[in-house]
Parts: sequence; structure tokens; C-alpha cells
Amino acid sequence: MPFFQYSARSQNGEALNGTIESNSRQTAADTLLGRGIIPLKLEELDQTKSLFDKDISHLFVSRHVPIQELILFSRQMYSLTRAGVPLTRAINGLLQSSTSTLLKNVLDKVFHDLNAGTNLATALAKHPDIFSTLYISLIHVGENSGQLEESFKQIAAYLELEEKTRQRIKSSMRYPLFVIMAIVAAIVVINIFVIPQFSKLFASFNAGDLPLPTRMLMASSEFFLNYWVVILIASFAGFFSFSKYIKTNQGELWWDKFKLKIPIFGNILYRALLARFSRTFAMMSRSGVPLINALNIVSEVVDNKWVSFHIKEMRSGVENGESIKVVATRSKMFSPLVLQMIAVGEETGQLDEMLDEVAGFYEEQVDYDLKKLSDYIEPVLIVFIGAIVLILMLAVYLPMWDLTSKASGK
Repeated sequence: MPFFQYSARSQNGEALNGTIESNSRQTAADTLLGRGIIPLKLEELDQTKSLFDKDISHLFVSRHVPIQELILFSRQMYSLTRAGVPLTRAINGLLQSSTSTLLKNVLDKVFHDLNAGTNLATALAKHPDIFSTLYISLIHVGENSGQLEESFKQIAAYLELEEKTRQRIKSSMRYPLFVIMAIVAAIVVINIFVIPQFSKLFASFNAGDLPLPTRMLMASSEFFLNYWVVILIASFAGFFSFSKYIKTNQGELWWDKFKLKIPIFGNILYRALLARFSRTFAMMSRSGVPLINALNIVSEVVDNKWVSFHIKEMRSGVENGESIKVVATRSKMFSPLVLQMIAVGEETGQLDEMLDEVAGFYEEQVDYDLKKLSDYIEPVLIVFIGAIVLILMLAVYLPMWDLTSKASGK
């Protein structure tokens, strides 16, 4: 996605400058407005500039702080603000104890901004590559309501839940990925070392007399050995082209939609995204963030272009005066049970509690599916491996059986 350089004003009238990653100029402006920042000037940065035109430190320092660091920072800020420690003193203390170089540099700038009279939300908003829109919005609400410590507590709990879900998904994916990599490695080794040896053995045979599986296997091995450079270059070129395509607006939308349709994995990912939507929306609603701003922020948090598109359609419907239930029904993203809970929450004024229930419902389903993931995948992998072994056995042993039969006949 392109980057936009902006000049803006905070709600206090302070001049702000920075960069933001967004799909378009309008989306970038909406994002800044959602953070309480009024954009004055937005210019798209030239992505073709040389690396030497940029700050060279970005080449050697990660631009993203690990989520564990943000969780620890939020937890520490919750404890310090709850104890009544002034913000400048709290930030300065964490600045001295931080183990992340990037976070330490950011906190140093935040510390100087606080000393200059800037509020915390505005100071954090100057670093959008570290602190998300959700993070900044909750801090802004906490400062205005006098419950900053509760905002840090909510943020820490949310980030911890996100990290646990991410780790569960990663651990569940390790086994199938390992098996698939082992299968690919085995096929490569067989094509390079095993089949050529059998080809020499069968060289005395008339090619027309060899069984079809044997001829297919020998042809694939010969193609692999003769054109491995072409295959390697084509693979890298295809991967590079695919990576570039899914970074475009159209490509990202297609890829994010396609991921949700992948058998087994798609349903798990979809439920995880809906759980994130519900949990985030509930937190924003509970904190008092206006409904339209909350939907705008949630559309960025879900981290899926296709789901984000539908959430933005919901936001447009709310802007036109429609209820959450109506726009949620039209989006076709939710089950009837969830729509009913949203309707009850909207009628009773307890939308945040109902959305928390929805999030819990989806999270339980995701947790159950992740635990059963290996049970779903193992039969498929066993059938796939069995098919490969069968083809190899037929290709190798059929000619030997023919040879043995001919020898016996003689």
C-alpha cells in the first residue's frame, strides 16, 4: 500500500507531521480524522526513490515493536497510572528500562512531547507504525474520561488475547506445514537420485514396453533434471509476481477473500476475524467511541481487506441512519444467532456486552477447531502420501514384474 506524508493539526491546535500507510488519499484522511487529527495536507510518497534518499537507520532497525513489548509497556503503564505516577515520570522510567531500541527511541520522543504540553494520545499518534489506530483511540478516550489506567488495562488484555490466538494458529499450522515440506523434499530427492538409477536399469527395455506409470515418472525426472534452472527461475518469478500482485488494492482484496474459502483453514480464519471484529467493536463501544468512528477503526484492525470492505459498507449504512442490525444483516457476514444477539444488544442498550458474547462464541469455536485441526488434516495427508507411494511402487515394480514374467517364460 502507498504511504502518505501529512501535515495536520491536533484537537488542541498543535501542528503535526508524519507518514501513514493507506489505500487512498481519502482513506488516509478518514483514518487521521478517526484519531482526532485534522489533516491539512496529504501527499503520496514516491515508492521508487532510492534507499539512500531515506533515513539509513531504517535499513538496520526493525520498524515494528514486538507485540510482547507493547503488552509489557501497556501493563506497566496501567500499574503506574493507577498508582498516580505522573505520565512524564512513568514514560521516563519505562524509557530507561525498555529493552527494545525502537520502542526506547519512540518513548524518548513521546517524553519530550509530553514535556512540551502535548497530550499522550497526540504524542503516540506521531508514531503510527508502532501504535495502531485502536491503541491511540482508546488512549484518547481514557484521557478525556479520566480513566487512562482502564484504557491501558483494556489494551493490554486485548493484545494478550490477540497474541494467544496468533500463537495457537501458528502451533496448529506447524504439523501440516512440516509434513508438506517433507513431501516436497522427498519428491525432489526421488527425482534427482532415485529415478535416474532405475532409468539406467530400464534402459535396455523398449520404451513402448514400459508401463505408463514408469514412463510418466521417467519423463518427469528427465524434465526436472534438464530444466531445473528454468523451474527454479519460474518459481521465483511466480512467487515475486504473486507477492507484488497481492500488495495492490485489487490483489489484496482477491487474496483476502480467497483465504477465507480455503477448505478447513478458511472457516477457522473467518471465525477468528469475526471474533476480532466483535471484541474490538465491543471495546470501542464500551469506551464511548462514537459508532461511526468505532466502525472505521475496526475496519482497519480486522487485517483482512474483504472483511474490512464489508465493515466500511456497514459504516456507510450507519451514516445514513440505519441500525446496526440492518447493516449487519445486509453484510451477510454473521449467523442468525449473532444477528439476534446484536439486535437484542441494540434494543437494550447493551451492545458491548452482546458483542463480547459474540466474540466469546467465535473464540470458543476457533479454539475447538484449532485443537481438532490435526484430526481434519491427517486423513488428507495420509491419502496424499499414500497416492504418491502407490505411484512410485507401480512405476518401479511393474517393469520388474514384467521382466520376471518374461524371464520365467523363457
